[in-house]
Amino acid sequence: MITVIDYDTGNTRNVKNALDFLGVENQLTSKPTDILNSDGLILPGVGAFKKAVDALNERKLVPVIQQAANQGIPILGICLGMQLLFDKSYEFGESDGLGLIDGEVVPIPDNLGVKVPHMGWDKNISVKADPLADGFDGQFSYFVHSYYVKTAEKNILSFVDYGVKIPSIVRRRNVIGFQFHPEKSG
Repeated sequence: MITVIDYDTGNTRNVKNALDFLGVENQLTSKPTDILNSDGLILPGVGAFKKAVDALNERKLVPVIQQAANQGIPILGICLGMQLLFDKSYEFGESDGLGLIDGEVVPIPDNLGVKVPHMGWDKNISVKADPLADGFDGQFSYFVHSYYVKTAEKNILSFVDYGVKIPSIVRRRNVIGFQFHPEKSG
């Protein structure tokens, strides 16, 4: 059973609908026992980092998600959900993230001659051989974000060039992040 973590932030329903369409057995829940007994977790997200972290903390889900990661349960963070996997963000002040992947979330610089937010289709450039990123090199994915992740190269499987190198797929063991929206990217 795949669990879509429900924390009243973002596009949880869109992700659940995509899984339903694909015939993947899934549930939308915030119950710790369901989360810890899942075959995999999806942490979707649209919105602001601080609001999302506050919502996870209010539901006491931060230690549950961290425990799931330590148990080896695969975790996929999507868009803001990917950003939440990291140590901290500077969106609306400094906020701690889940700390599952080393790095921080910073604003896309506004002096690069590109539009912020980064919104629309962009081409993935794969930098590391990994079954997770097979087939992504040169493929276009849909992005909507104003902040991006700064992390060690060892964590980056794919990136987009938006005047700055923006990781599009990251991985640390069983914790995976997509900056793009797979449910919209096809």
